[in-house]
Amino acid sequence: MIKVLVVDDSTFMRNSLTRMLTSDPEIEVVGQAGDGIEALEKIKELNPDLISLDLEMPRMGGLEMLEKMMRDTPKPVLVISSLTYEGAEATLKALELGALDYMPKYVEGTTVFAIAQKELTEKVKALVKSPSTRLFLAKLRMKAVKSSVVAVRTPSAASAETAAASSVGSAAAQANAANAKLSSLSIKAVPGQGQATYVRPNEPLPTGRPNRDIVAISVSTGGPPAVQKVLTALPENFPACILIAQHMPAAFTGAFAKRLDSLCKITVKEAKNGDPIIPGIAYVCPGAQHISITIKGALPQIKVSPEPTTEIYKPCANILNQSVSIMGNKVVGLTMTGMGADGCEGSKALKAKGGYLIAQSEDTCVVYGMPRAVVEAKIFNDIVDLDDISDALIRALYK
Repeated sequence: MIKVLVVDDSTFMRNSLTRMLTSDPEIEVVGQAGDGIEALEKIKELNPDLISLDLEMPRMGGLEMLEKMMRDTPKPVLVISSLTYEGAEATLKALELGALDYMPKYVEGTTVFAIAQKELTEKVKALVKSPSTRLFLAKLRMKAVKSSVVAVRTPSAASAETAAASSVGSAAAQANAANAKLSSLSIKAVPGQGQATYVRPNEPLPTGRPNRDIVAISVSTGGPPAVQKVLTALPENFPACILIAQHMPAAFTGAFAKRLDSLCKITVKEAKNGDPIIPGIAYVCPGAQHISITIKGALPQIKVSPEPTTEIYKPCANILNQSVSIMGNKVVGLTMTGMGADGCEGSKALKAKGGYLIAQSEDTCVVYGMPRAVVEAKIFNDIVDLDDISDALIRALYK
């Protein structure tokens, strides 16, 4: 049974989320809290497996609470965020602080519990059961133990030295125990079925004009911090154009692109219909739209459109990958963390036309769904740990 603590200043929302969550027989809501101070107390008392977290609350808001919790008692967190620009910026900050994913409170004027019960319960179960979640939390707990060594005040210098040595020894023992726990939590994937196949070479990165100059990124649950990690590691002279289909509400994509642009050496912007394909620019597809490429004269350019409206996901990774397949051997397709299998069918078309396909490794995905589909379809060239993706991307451009 997965134990959830619901944190929101609205009694109505707390009760609504509780009804949604407990509709699933695998989930139990063990408590509710109306602000961050109450939530921190209940986390110690109830030891939940996951916290659903509102960000705007009295006394102590969600961001302050999240920062304290991740430092002292790390837990998986699913942010329940308002669909405003300010809500988007706060949510992206929460993801940087360690929240694993988010859901909007409102979609097209309808409260989330009225339309997204299935998505909510599936996300909760996926986040709690994910191997990378357990590894991430174990690392944070180990860090907390290692930072717990404190000066001990005693009457004499000799006793102070003895007490300090005892404190250091105790903390070291706890750190060793945390390390052992971290090792035990590491889940070994079957070779070729989610475990990284890519080993970072010792050779310098290639330079000059690449063989491929388009990168198509398909990503969903857990995507914002993962995409940020990859893009911030790319050099200013990255020799390809990047197109990103990130499952994200329309109110969030502008803030997401702006935040990435402020952190990256390359330029990041929200895509507009007719934008040119230019090396060193990453285009984030606007929410509720699809991103693809079309040929205008002799040159490819970006197409942004709500059509087809029948797709479940907007943006749809399948549409992106299918469209870039017309460029075939000029494209690197990257499938990152996310639920479901969006992007796989389009990746098959891309692979058939000579595209080079990279899948994020299971151990580094928040949810190993979209990359799993690519791996199980046996269409990948490399399976890569998140820390190595930027390196693998650059090298793939020259293959």
